[in-house]
Amino acid sequence: MDHPAPASRSALWLGFATIYLVWGSTYLAIRVAVETLPPFLMAGARFLVAGSILYAWLWFTRRIRPTPRQWFDNAVVGALLLLGGNGLVSWAEQTVPSGIATLLISVGPLFIVLGDWLVLVVGRDHTRGARPTLPTLAGIALGVVGLVLLVAPSLSAAAAVPLDPWRVGGILFACVTWSAGSIYTRYARSPAEPLTAASIQMLTGGLWLALTATALGEPGRFDAGAITAQSVFAWLYLVFVGSLVGFTTFVWLMKHSTPARVSTYAYVNPIVAVFLGWLILDEPIGPRLIVASAIIIAGVAIITSQKNRRQLAVTPRQAVAATEPARDGEK
Repeated sequence: MDHPAPASRSALWLGFATIYLVWGSTYLAIRVAVETLPPFLMAGARFLVAGSILYAWLWFTRRIRPTPRQWFDNAVVGALLLLGGNGLVSWAEQTVPSGIATLLISVGPLFIVLGDWLVLVVGRDHTRGARPTLPTLAGIALGVVGLVLLVAPSLSAAAAVPLDPWRVGGILFACVTWSAGSIYTRYARSPAEPLTAASIQMLTGGLWLALTATALGEPGRFDAGAITAQSVFAWLYLVFVGSLVGFTTFVWLMKHSTPARVSTYAYVNPIVAVFLGWLILDEPIGPRLIVASAIIIAGVAIITSQKNRRQLAVTPRQAVAATEPARDGEK
């Protein structure tokens, strides 16, 4: 497998800042978009449009010619990340309260770290995979503690709401599929370069989502007259910023950093979302947020400061853009 050229420290910092801020901002966009758009149909159209734009640009400027193997690998990743991750979470959050959904999604980084460890244990090629260090696990634990503190008011408000076990299971399974997709694309035998990979993943993932929406009858329930201008603007933001900027950055980072580090967006995005809620919607910020943010940032700092035992070639995906959990009140 060809190793990607090492990325500069400044490029890595810019990449992390992008997925932290962009995918954090999509909390608001998704909340507005799903008010009048069906979740699977909305997500499918979003990724099909974004993937088509990126692929067309790459074809005209670089004359890209992905191999059949690259199409296959990235179609698998598109199903795992965008259908399994984004689609299932969007479906589940129609009834699961946002605080509980956010807390469930916070286990995602642990699945990614354990998945990378599994690759090392079961694989024959010991240049693939990594054993998590105790500081990395401690950083993950700190992130979960901080996130619990951050969403505690939502958890209290939702305590009396009966949870649909299928939807809760859907969120947890979405974390598993997102983690599996991230690990799969990282160690692909014939990887496409990041932008090409992102375009194929969005195209095929959008197709999987559209097929699922059709199977669930969402097009038949779609009422164009009921769509609000706010939902349209939110969808456009998700296409051009959440997908074309955020998701492609995620793919690039997965080729140049470690899964544990990239997965820290799951902790930082809720902080960004709460801050934007304060800035845009005048939602209050109190001492709880400050303490929770400090704990989360400490956990992220521990994870990102860890060095690999080996210098591995890293080969996707946000938030949620792809796994973006809903903010308070989102259905």
